Amino acid sequence: MPKKNKLKTKLRRTIAQLSYLPQTFRLVWDAAHNWTLAWVILLVVQGLLPVATVYLTRYLVNSLVAIVGKGKSWDNLQPILIPAALMAGVLLLTELLRSAITWVRTAQSELVQDKISGLIQEKSAAVDLAFYESSEYYDHLNRARSDASSRSLSLLENSGSLLQNSITLLAMAGVLIPYGVWIPFVLLISTLPAFYVVLRLNRHHHKWWQETTPERRWLQYYEMLLTQGVAAAEVRLFNLGPHFQAAYQTLRRRLRTENLQLIKNQSLARLGAGAVGIIISSFAMAWMVWQLLLGLMTLGDLALFYQAFNQSQNLMRSLLGNLGQIHTNSLFLSNLFEFLQLKPQILDPEKPVPVPTIKKGIEFRQVTFRYPGSKQAVFENFNLSIAAGQVVALVGDNGAGKSTLIKLLCRFYDPEAGCIELDGIDIRELSISQLQRAIAVLFQSPIPYQATAADNIALGDLAAAHSAVEIEAAAIGAGAHEIISRLPKGYDTQLGKSFVGGTELSGGEWQRVALARAFFRRSQIIILDEPTSAMDSWAEADWLERFRTLANGRTAIVITHRFTLAMRADIIHVMRDGQIVESGNHDQLLAQAGLYAQSWTAQMQVSSSSFKKGLGVGG
Repeated sequence: MPKKNKLKTKLRRTIAQLSYLPQTFRLVWDAAHNWTLAWVILLVVQGLLPVATVYLTRYLVNSLVAIVGKGKSWDNLQPILIPAALMAGVLLLTELLRSAITWVRTAQSELVQDKISGLIQEKSAAVDLAFYESSEYYDHLNRARSDASSRSLSLLENSGSLLQNSITLLAMAGVLIPYGVWIPFVLLISTLPAFYVVLRLNRHHHKWWQETTPERRWLQYYEMLLTQGVAAAEVRLFNLGPHFQAAYQTLRRRLRTENLQLIKNQSLARLGAGAVGIIISSFAMAWMVWQLLLGLMTLGDLALFYQAFNQSQNLMRSLLGNLGQIHTNSLFLSNLFEFLQLKPQILDPEKPVPVPTIKKGIEFRQVTFRYPGSKQAVFENFNLSIAAGQVVALVGDNGAGKSTLIKLLCRFYDPEAGCIELDGIDIRELSISQLQRAIAVLFQSPIPYQATAADNIALGDLAAAHSAVEIEAAAIGAGAHEIISRLPKGYDTQLGKSFVGGTELSGGEWQRVALARAFFRRSQIIILDEPTSAMDSWAEADWLERFRTLANGRTAIVITHRFTLAMRADIIHVMRDGQIVESGNHDQLLAQAGLYAQSWTAQMQVSSSSFKKGLGVGG
């Protein structure tokens, strides 16, 4: 690419990134407008105080020169008392303002952090489920969440410093111009090399940070494996700790080396730029000393000029540094706003149709679907009818598409062709939230919420008022009541060991609590994905006896590998490769002598006694 085009591209990119500044300021204003207003006022006052200090310094020095050699009488000391007192007052006010700004900034910081965390959480909850099955989404999320709050606050701090330094610098320029109109230009020229270095190296650092997002996520993954309880048992059993530690350290060593090289380059470039600045500014100071030697200036003028010039140079460096940091932070904050601009594809219709009271049933018509980014279709022209009030079991190989049916029915995804209907109404015509309120799902790996037993169940339907009696009824129906009753505080017992005072449950006990949560949801459709997979044979047999009662009046879909559960259904659909290959009740399917019958027979050959006890083996 020609050099001219590269410069244009960089300029456009920089302008695009700086366009996020107004959004950041709006975000900060929305989060903490009163504190931000107080902060701006304090900055303006702070920006004027250094100028007052410079003028008072000249007044004080000239007063001291005037009384040198005149003795220490009260009359001789009086001329320096007023400037000394004023100087002390300004210094005291500076300290007071510094403390006030610290307090204001802390309050502002807390509110902005809460605002940004809320926005990220809100967007994470709103995006389609497909985002969570994409590594690119996790890169987006990691970059948005990484230092988002601190970068926003740093940007605000840099902008505040820019405002304060600009006010002080303009006032200092007014002090220096009488000594020579060329002096402000010398200040600018002496600091431009450092400014260029900051912009160039910041771009390099941001590019490196962006490109290493996957590596930082790998570090988080290794950290989780080595420190979290979810992997603790297996890591110890297979002695995987040294392996993952080595992988972590290797990756950290590489990132650390690259980062240190960047810092080294930054330091050398800044050293060179600083040396250039010192050489240029030394000419201005030499000129001022020459003017003093010629008798054109007083010692007070020299003190004022030195202080004003030195402060102005530092201010100019700080000001340009602020601009560089604003540019840097805008680079990082662009990730936050890009994440917040992600748009879900699964949307409500403009005029949603009310969810019907299901009297006919659920219909999958000619459904074709493949997961985003996948070339292989899960379903092609798939058809399935589920009558209202039926208990339907779906059995089949892993990967046959059973769990995908749940995601489509819940409208986590839309099919690329065909439709899914409730009583003849395409579910895309329904409000997503209302559709999902009509469905209760026990997922294959339910979440063990760190909450009380009662709250774990009530989470199934937070939108509805509930009583302890209703929670207990759901627990009884799911076979969880006796488990909960044995806990130290019954339904008020904190479940899980992540927090102090919690009680851990076994896998099967957690599954029963999750079942209670699913049944507690007052829904027309209930979907159970491997509802007894973590239960032992006795617990499963107990739950199976309750199953028909729990499903009464609802349309129930059960995904299972256990035929002891499937045989209780009104109709069983056998799935393979995204299609229904057999349908019928238990006896009908055995009579067909197809896949279902073969799996059933295989179970019987392995252990007929296990079958009699309800220990069905996966088919």
